[in-house]
Amino acid sequence: MARKVGVYVDSMNIMRSGGYGMRYEVVRRLADQEGEVLRLNAYVAVDEERAASDPTYKSTLNFILTLRDLGFKVVEKPIRWFTDESGRTYGKANLDMEMALDIISQSDRLDVIFLFTGDGDFCSVVNIVQAKGCRVELVAFNNVSGRLRREVDLFLPGYLIPNLLPTAQAEAGAPAWGEPGSRVRGVCTKFFQDRHYGFLRFMHSLGKFWVTDTRLEESPYSSVFFLEKDLPRGVSPENLPSRDYILEFTLNETEKGLVAGDMELIYKY
Repeated sequence: MARKVGVYVDSMNIMRSGGYGMRYEVVRRLADQEGEVLRLNAYVAVDEERAASDPTYKSTLNFILTLRDLGFKVVEKPIRWFTDESGRTYGKANLDMEMALDIISQSDRLDVIFLFTGDGDFCSVVNIVQAKGCRVELVAFNNVSGRLRREVDLFLPGYLIPNLLPTAQAEAGAPAWGEPGSRVRGVCTKFFQDRHYGFLRFMHSLGKFWVTDTRLEESPYSSVFFLEKDLPRGVSPENLPSRDYILEFTLNETEKGLVAGDMELIYKY
């Protein structure tokens, strides 16, 4: 029997925390390969005053229409504007309550929840739905609450999911993610201090994220060799192996297999 899946995207949090440009069609495919998708919810703040007067704001409205085309239920909330004592104007549109209530009320009919946010305020929500028997799998980019990472059943950095966030050199005609010559992101899982080399693990396709043994046919991961001398600035060999460093690199094909080149540190948790 297919597992029932629900997806809840805190769009504003994701956008502000490293996920600007995230591809929602990949979110949809990610959920589809996990089971039968019952809920696809995205929570978006809308500046109604700006929408009425600023033609450039149409990109935000088009973003909402695109989400609906992909089958997302878009929960909108108008931005409310305030002026503080110093005369500074600021806007607020917190959708945490709406998102939390939806997750809790809809979780009775779900087996797996994909939660897209880094906000630690959702820790209590995670505990409630887990007590009902739901798995909660977290996807986020920067500024992820450490407590939230510990509370969920699985944390998967969004940087590692193929094509979820375009790589720096992604362009038309470039090799597809995972092919020789392409740019991908991964983490260091093995490093030999005395030999000055190690291995990175990257996800070559969507699949069973928990099957991390790259030797298994059903694993969505592959290994790639790298030399210590090619490590980017900010990554010390003494701290390897580590899953806290998100590295972007080019897959170079050699006679002995794949070798990582042009390595760049994208983020450190």
